[in-house]
Amino acid sequence: MNAADLRLPVDVPSTALFTDHYELTMLQAALRAGTAGRRSVFEVFTRRLPEGRRYGVVAGTGRVLDAVENFRFDAGVLGFLRERGVVDEATLQWLADYRFSGDIWGYPEGEVYFPGSPVMRVEGSFAECVLLETVILSILNHDSAIAAAASRMSSAAGDRPLIEMGARRTHELGAVAAARAAYVGGFSSTSDLAAGFRYNIPTVGTAAHAFTLLHDSERDAFRAQVDSLGRGTTLLVDTYDVAEAVRTAVEITGPELGAVRIDSGDLLLVAHRVRQQLDELGARDTKIIVTSDLDEYAIASLAAAPVDAYGVGTQLVTGSGHPTCSMVYKLVARAESDDPSAPLTPVAKKSSGGKTSIGGRKWAARRLDAHGVAETEVVGTGPVPDELAGRQLLVQLVKGGEVVGREPLDAVRDRHTAARAGLPLSATQLSRGEPVLPTEYVHERSGN
Repeated sequence: MNAADLRLPVDVPSTALFTDHYELTMLQAALRAGTAGRRSVFEVFTRRLPEGRRYGVVAGTGRVLDAVENFRFDAGVLGFLRERGVVDEATLQWLADYRFSGDIWGYPEGEVYFPGSPVMRVEGSFAECVLLETVILSILNHDSAIAAAASRMSSAAGDRPLIEMGARRTHELGAVAAARAAYVGGFSSTSDLAAGFRYNIPTVGTAAHAFTLLHDSERDAFRAQVDSLGRGTTLLVDTYDVAEAVRTAVEITGPELGAVRIDSGDLLLVAHRVRQQLDELGARDTKIIVTSDLDEYAIASLAAAPVDAYGVGTQLVTGSGHPTCSMVYKLVARAESDDPSAPLTPVAKKSSGGKTSIGGRKWAARRLDAHGVAETEVVGTGPVPDELAGRQLLVQLVKGGEVVGREPLDAVRDRHTAARAGLPLSATQLSRGEPVLPTEYVHERSGN
């Protein structure tokens, strides 16, 4: 059984307080004004990609679905809100029965996105939708940032596997989410056992420098590790002298040594020297793993080096310089009354400083060129043009409050690989540039 199916307590039991104070005060005011029940449409999008990025990666959708299911105001949560005087008693009574009963649509997890892409659309009453703003943005902004960095790193790595090793560089629960997002973006394993437990991601690891320093000699440390883990283990060879460590490692294991890990120094130079030494010692099948503050640029610079795998930590879990995607959650349409049949009216924020939004319930599609390569991200309201009907991007994730879009993480990972492959080749260039696809807006030609 997949550990994720067990709903084991790696996550917090309730997500109801993963929200901002003003979400609840808005709810209270809307309940008093009689507008809380108006049918509303909120959309998640970003106005721009982080500087230099050519595409974004949707990640965290599965965690959003878990968060929506667990968004419950139990007695303890309600007691906290009552004690602090956050909202009045009538609002607390409303919250006690809260269950999201609306619909959620979104880009399927692993898909790529661009400025203006409606990566998620939340529909229901204003009251039930507005409460989800903060938790949805918290998850999508974090996970999508990590997945985008992971995607760039996996592209730079080519066929060489990547190991996520960032747990000690971020919040303990953030580390679990980061490992999941990294897997979506193309990493093959993680060092974090909680991520393996919660999401069934393969876990790996052998020994750190402390293990070598514990023993009276490097030889004693290597012997202890091999006796415990076998000749196929990975030995860390840069605690003292790399060349001497490699020689000792092969003396102990013979040509069956699984791998050596290099965690410091000029990785390009050291990797070449270690490969030559291993071959001369007869350990031609022994792999070389490199770590040490790698990012996508460092990985790309090692493309010609005899490296078999990369371990990445700090730069991955911090989004390689861009720890958020700046996604926002905006009301784009609402009904004029509580009548379920009342038509939706587009609404939009108008302000200076680039913070405007476009009203209306949107669809999205991707136009392909004659060679089947994506050329335009098309976002519109109203009827979908016939030529784009088969290229729509949004899928239903929640229907009538019930999750319908949960899927295996491996399927999400495969989707991202396919989505990235469908972009123009320049998408994977690490040089700075504009989004690889322009966003084209198609305005509604008839009533909403």
